Amino acid sequence: MARNIDCSISDARSPDTRCLEALRGRSILRLTDMSAAEITSLLALARALKADYSAFRGVLAQRALVMLFEKPSLRTRVSFEIGFQKLGGCVTFLDHRNEPIGAREPVGDYGRNLERWCDVIVARVFRHETLTGLRDNCRVPIVNALSEIAHPCQALADAQTLLEHGIELESMHLAWLGDGNNVCLSLMELAAIMGGRMTVVTPASHRPCAKLAAEIDAVAARTGATIALTDDPAAIKGAHAVYTDAWISMGQKDCPDKIAALRKLAVTPEIMRIAGPHAKFMHCLPAHRGEEVVDAVIDGPQSIVYDEAENRMHAQNALLLALLGAIPSSRGVPANAVEILTHHR
Repeated sequence: MARNIDCSISDARSPDTRCLEALRGRSILRLTDMSAAEITSLLALARALKADYSAFRGVLAQRALVMLFEKPSLRTRVSFEIGFQKLGGCVTFLDHRNEPIGAREPVGDYGRNLERWCDVIVARVFRHETLTGLRDNCRVPIVNALSEIAHPCQALADAQTLLEHGIELESMHLAWLGDGNNVCLSLMELAAIMGGRMTVVTPASHRPCAKLAAEIDAVAARTGATIALTDDPAAIKGAHAVYTDAWISMGQKDCPDKIAALRKLAVTPEIMRIAGPHAKFMHCLPAHRGEEVVDAVIDGPQSIVYDEAENRMHAQNALLLALLGAIPSSRGVPANAVEILTHHR
């Protein structure tokens, strides 16, 4: 869970860099590994990076990132590789699609070797336990690039995107339709931490993990957030954004019964009309057009899916800079970064 660090932002134009400094050396496996103030400061830094990378040129020189991927990827791999290189660092990619991490040698041994050569490890895995094994045996930060229960980097990019479109996290109403999967859980964590509202519409048989949902509810109780689980699409009325994801996740077998159960939750123009004319459409991609979303929505004027994809790099770079303690005090975060975040593009 997030540490109780007093690093609130006292001036809306000037984020307290103590929040970023407090993240140094930590591993981020779930969004709940961070506080609301830390997330807010990361998003301000992400916005600063997006506005001007030249101000951070070379800050990761002589730093090394190792990427361990058990699953295929486009956005995650490219955004981490190019992003780290834009900041001056070097990247090594290890493809584990045909050999799971821990198969050739124990996860702990693997991690103790890698920490001698690199400064941070990014891992995309089938089992969350692989991430905890790396974290518990490594002296360098571990970043979750996707597991079966969490996708925190996606949620950070989504948060940045919402803010860019004028949707404040503390007052947002985010609607989810479809399978209660890992992305759904991380967005629930985002809403709970930031004090927002999230309506999760799923069939009863495909709701988010009950154990994790209970943990998220406990966070929401402390922040005043509202997380509602339902099977009624009408509950998304008035939502600021409507989010969906593929019904069959990577590594899962096609399941006709699951697809049949989710069919009524496909995001169509009719579903978007329930949310309202100003609602944004979001998707972490890749999209299965004609299943969870139709072309008229994902290609329509309400769609911000490619903004989300772009922001993966900026949000992740902000996180990596904080974890590595690589934010030069002379450059810092521009004074107007938080203010910019709350405005439309």
